[in-house]
This record gives sequence, structure tokens and C-alpha cells, in this order.
Amino acid sequence: MLDPVIEFFERIFHAIGRGFGMVVAAILWPFVTVAGWYRQRGFMLKAIVGGILLVFVGLYGYFFWQTQVWTNFDPTYPAARETHATTPGTQQADGTCAPSAMVAVTADLIDYNVNQNAWISSMILYKAGLFGIEWDHTPFFDNKAAFQRGVNQAIRRTTVEFVDTLGRVRGTSQVDGNLQDARGALQFDEYTWYFGVNPFGPKTPTPSFYRSAITDLTVFNDRLAKCQATYDARADNLVQFLDRIASDVGSTSAILRDRSENFNAGWFDTRADDRFWFAYGQLYGYYGILKATREDFRDVVAQRNLSQLWDDMDVQLSAALKIQPMIISNGNESGWIMPTHLATMGFYVLRFRSNLVEIRAILDR
Repeated sequence: MLDPVIEFFERIFHAIGRGFGMVVAAILWPFVTVAGWYRQRGFMLKAIVGGILLVFVGLYGYFFWQTQVWTNFDPTYPAARETHATTPGTQQADGTCAPSAMVAVTADLIDYNVNQNAWISSMILYKAGLFGIEWDHTPFFDNKAAFQRGVNQAIRRTTVEFVDTLGRVRGTSQVDGNLQDARGALQFDEYTWYFGVNPFGPKTPTPSFYRSAITDLTVFNDRLAKCQATYDARADNLVQFLDRIASDVGSTSAILRDRSENFNAGWFDTRADDRFWFAYGQLYGYYGILKATREDFRDVVAQRNLSQLWDDMDVQLSAALKIQPMIISNGNESGWIMPTHLATMGFYVLRFRSNLVEIRAILDR
């Protein structure tokens, strides 16, 4: 009685096995063909081809290592910073002035992105993609790149404020040269390698521009410590900075919402991971920058009784940075099998934005 049933399932499993074998054979065929061709060549050609293959293996090994190992990644990094006793630019008893914590943290974040880690987005193998498909459109090797671009977004926003408001008196004095150079360097394209086609020819890669911004910011802070530069830590400048950050993260929230609502592919949404890690990197950058902002604007925070609200904002950012899923899922919000990490991150982004708006409203009274 059971023999026909057993034979039926045997045929199914044999068919599955044959199909799997055909897929594996199709994948291995190019490699087998190349290996056969390679064995028939002369010593000189073998040496040249073997050298080229070794270079590619080395490049992919380095690429894999750099994309998977996040050196000095620490969501609690602002707590380890040294603090200063006075507002930046204020002359102290020893005749020196306090440097800016915001400038120092911004320089440290750039250093983290391009010196402590390789800048992934401009690496040649990242630009080459997977058989012509951009890594951002695959589930592989793009998380760290998206995270770095998120951190860089927070850095760019901050350097613009340094030039436009914080590094000059009431926006009417001369623009500081070091801050202007740093802003210009950080606006450079995030994807440039040593060579490009538009325009065609050799280029200065992205990390070199960002490293020059570190130097400019450090020089500015050194000048500030010698009372040779301006840092205008006024309440209206803080209001404007918080406004700009709120707009920045509001845009990110819209991107998360759009992806979450319109692409419910669960674990199989290949763009969910880079959306998530960009937002994560943006909050990672703003967490340290806003900790430093509170230090630079200590007098304003104290005068307007903002300490509790700022503490609440720190708690929100710290909680958001604890979300580190191994696999990013973009499931339906009412689903029960696949989680919706994008909606969760979007919730924290909106809570953070709400904190900013609340602080800004008190400052504007």
C-alpha cells in the first residue's frame, strides 16, 4: 500500500537532487573551464595569470575584512570624552581659551571613518559591485558603507554650522578659513577612487579630502585654545543648529517610512539593511556631536533649564544605538514572523526629532 507513496517521494527527491546538481555544475563550469585552460598554458603565461589571480584574491580578502570588521565601533563613545570647564573661546586664568568639544568630536568621527577604518564607499571593489550589481542592491558587504555615510551626513551638517554661525560673530564677521576648508573637503563626493571616467583620468580619492578636514578642524581648535579664533556659543545659534538637525533626521525618517510601507519583503529586502545602517550611523554621529554641543553651550543649557530634556534626548539616542540586529528585516508592521527593523528605527528617529523640537521650542521662548 505504501510502495507507490514511497516511490513518489523518491522521484521528487531525485528530481530535487538532479536540479541542485545542475545548478552547482552551472556555477562551477566557468571555474573548471578556466582551470583546464590554465593547465595547458606555458610557464610564463601561468605565472602572469597566477599573479593576477593572487592580486584579486588579496584585494577581495582585504575588502571582505574591511567590510566585516568595524574597528573601535562603540555606541557609548561619548562617555569616554574629556570635558572642559568653560565655554569655548572664553579666556581662562592661565591666559588660554577653552577649545570646542564639537569641533574635537567632529574631527574624531572623521578619523574613525577614514583612518581607524577604511572608507568603504570609494574602494574599487565596492564600486565594481557584484557582477555589475551595486553592493547597495545586494544583501552583502554594504552595511558598513551605509553606516559610514550616515556618520558622514551628521559630520557634514555640523561643519556647515561651524562656517555659517558658530565660527563667526553674529554671522557678520569674516568666515574662518580653516572651517571653510574643512566644510569644502567634507562636501566632496563619497565614492571617488584614484581613477575615474567622468571626467576621465586620475583623481584624489575621497578619504584624502576627509583627512584634510581633520587637519583643518584641529588647527582651528588649536587657534581657539590660543584665543586666536572665534566661537559664538549663543542661544540663537543653538536654535538654528537644532533646527537643521531636526530637518536632517526628518528626511531620514521619511526614507525609512517609505521603505517600510512600500517594500515588505521581510528578510529578503536587499535595500533594508543600507537604509537601517545609514540611519543608525546618522544617530551614532549626532549622539557624540550633541553630547559635545551640550558641553559647548553649557551656559545656555543651564540658563534655560534644559538639563532634563537633554538627558531624555541622550537616553533616546542611547536606546536607538542598542538596536544591532544580525539580519535586517523589513516585514509588515502587522506581521508576526518577520520583524520590522525599519519601523523600529524610524520610531527612535522620530522620538529623537521630537526631543530636538521640544528643546528648540524652549530656547525660542
